[in-house]
Amino acid sequence: MACLSANALLTLVPSCKSVKFISGKLNSDGLIIDADDFKVAKAGSSSLRSYVIVRNDALKYPICVFRFSETDYSALWMQCTHQGTELQAAGDYLHCPAHGSEFSNKGHVLNGPADRNLKSFPVTIMNNELFIDLRRQ
Repeated sequence: MACLSANALLTLVPSCKSVKFISGKLNSDGLIIDADDFKVAKAGSSSLRSYVIVRNDALKYPICVFRFSETDYSALWMQCTHQGTELQAAGDYLHCPAHGSEFSNKGHVLNGPADRNLKSFPVTIMNNELFIDLRRQ
C-alpha cells in the first residue's frame, strides 16, 4: 500500500508543477493577461503551457485559459454546470471533483452528470496581451 501511495504521489507532483496561476488585470470589461504567461523557461530552451488558470479575488470562480496556437485560445469559467462545484484542470480537460463531470478544453461536456457546456468567454489578442471579455459569453 505504501508503494502504491508513493507512486501515486510521484505522478501528481510533476503535473502540479505545470499549473500556472495568475491574477490578470481586471477592468470593467474583462481580464487582461500576458501571452508570455504561457511560456515555460527551461535551461537553454523554452516551451509553452497548454493552459493557465486566472484567479482574481474579484471573481467567484477562476477562469482556465487554454492555448491552441498563437491566435487560438479558449477561456472557460471553472464552475461545474451540474451543481456549481469549482472545477480542476487535468491536462487538456476540466474535471469536477464532486460528481465526476468532465469538460473538454473548449468547454463541451465529455462525461456527466453535467448536461450543459461550460460558460466561455471570447478572447482577443492585442500586442502580446490576451483580453478575456467577461461581458459576453
